[in-house]
Amino acid sequence: MTLVFKRNNDPQDLFEGQSSVMGRRWVHQEVDPRHALQLAQNHGIGTLSASILLRRGLTFETAGQFLQPTLRDLMPDPSHLKDLDGGVERVIKALLDKETIAVFGDYDVDGATATALLRRYFTDIGASLRVYIPQRIEEGYGPTIPAMEKLAQEGTTTLLMVDCGTTAFDPLGEAKNLGMDVIVIDHHMSQASLPVATAVINPNRLDEESPLTHLCAAGLSFIFMVALHRRLRQEGWFDGKVEPDLRQYLDLVALGTVCDVMQLTGLNRAFVSQGLKVMARRGNPGLRALSDVAGLDDTPSAYHLGFLIGPRINAGGRVGCADYGSRLLSTSDVLEAQQLARELDLYNKERQAIESLVLEEAIVQVESKGLDRHPVILVGQEGWHPGVIGIVAGRLKERYNRPTCVVGFDGDIGKGSGRSIAGVNLGTAMHVAVHQGLLVAGGGHAMAAGFTVMKDQFDAFYAFIRDHLRQQVACIDPVLEVDGLLIPSGATLELIRELKMLEPFGNGNPTPKFCIHKARVVYAEPIGINHIRCALEGEDGTRLKAMAFRALGTPLGDEILSRNNKSIQVAGTLKADTWNGRTTVTCFIDDVMV
Repeated sequence: MTLVFKRNNDPQDLFEGQSSVMGRRWVHQEVDPRHALQLAQNHGIGTLSASILLRRGLTFETAGQFLQPTLRDLMPDPSHLKDLDGGVERVIKALLDKETIAVFGDYDVDGATATALLRRYFTDIGASLRVYIPQRIEEGYGPTIPAMEKLAQEGTTTLLMVDCGTTAFDPLGEAKNLGMDVIVIDHHMSQASLPVATAVINPNRLDEESPLTHLCAAGLSFIFMVALHRRLRQEGWFDGKVEPDLRQYLDLVALGTVCDVMQLTGLNRAFVSQGLKVMARRGNPGLRALSDVAGLDDTPSAYHLGFLIGPRINAGGRVGCADYGSRLLSTSDVLEAQQLARELDLYNKERQAIESLVLEEAIVQVESKGLDRHPVILVGQEGWHPGVIGIVAGRLKERYNRPTCVVGFDGDIGKGSGRSIAGVNLGTAMHVAVHQGLLVAGGGHAMAAGFTVMKDQFDAFYAFIRDHLRQQVACIDPVLEVDGLLIPSGATLELIRELKMLEPFGNGNPTPKFCIHKARVVYAEPIGINHIRCALEGEDGTRLKAMAFRALGTPLGDEILSRNNKSIQVAGTLKADTWNGRTTVTCFIDDVMV
């Protein structure tokens, strides 16, 4: 059963005098049980769910909107964004004059969903839109002068640029010289000045006051599309025609939002909540085909977007054809969708193999040089595939709880990718490094960044980034927030059903974590490549299945394997798993307290 927290039964008391294997301080914020009961009664949820909402800063006034987010309540007037109306007017003119319009997008999931969303909309209103996705290896990240020249040669006069462009000064200047009007729709951090463009629509511009700073490019593209649709209606574009229902594109917005790890609060929460409902109707042929290939036979959730669908779309840009993801998500041809989905699934398998090799080599480099004792980890090697360095950086960040940058060198030029921890702004550090001449190029946002570094500047860049981020890292108090205390018999399917009311889970609204106590490990064994599975048994004999992903060879994995038939406290999330027609609960272990 789930335990109710009272002052004389506070989980915090259980954590005192013990140490976390992952070096984190477990905390449980107590809430007033009377408030939790009132919130539960007002909104028809369980008291545990109500306690979690209160712990996450929700109030009696805001909980209703959180539990039932709607675009009607949360969607602002698009015109509040600087340059948006000007960008819309330029596209209106291009449509009315039948100009050649193109969209240039990044090769990740956010870029693929943003370009696909715009292409599907243009098709549905009877207009054409050329899509340009750069190849990662040959062209690198973002717009380049050769790409602008190619688009101009094809007759493009109006160019939408999504998920990139805010700092592309030279390429956008050349686009202007070539006679193209560029409308940037981006969310990455800007510099003090902006590039030459008809519009730079970016809530993270330094002179912008929009509250939409946590939207990804797909979300911003939807905002732009709403404003464009409104103006087309005013122009009489839809007279005698059937207007497309803009809500049908929210599955793409949800996918981009989750995979770009945006905060699932406010408008983003509405995007994902409503988008998952659209996706469940399986109206997009590409998403339907990819779901089938990935074996998604359950009601889609944010978890499925982030761990099943997203990686396969990303695989095209990482190790295959960069435009496959955008093509898949925008096609109406069922056979083409099925073929592209199969290709992306194969690319994903190839990506996994490459990633595993690079990760293994990177771990050896970190531990042989003691880099995990530094405030920031930076590793690099000749031949590391640029398509997987971002994933490897994320894996190393999780393993060592340090901001991490990984560089793959091709001769003297290194392509790098970084992933940060909460409270450490990696994107800003990259901009400063570029300004100081330590990087050829670089940018991003707080939690992720990309950069180019010359081999002879590698050590100097590492010295800079260690010093620049040292104080930020020192101020971080690694914390694992525990949402509740359970014994194994309390991890029930009924509890899982109750927690579903708090979905979608993700950045800003994490899946609730529980401390499983009064349990012992009755067996533990490696499984797969580097995972560990075990069983936790309570004092009443109830067993709870548990998994620790990518834990083999780590302090977490070593501790689990060493505690056979010994008591243990674990912190983790709960998930319902169905196998051979039987549904049970599994705990996914994040940490162990000893």
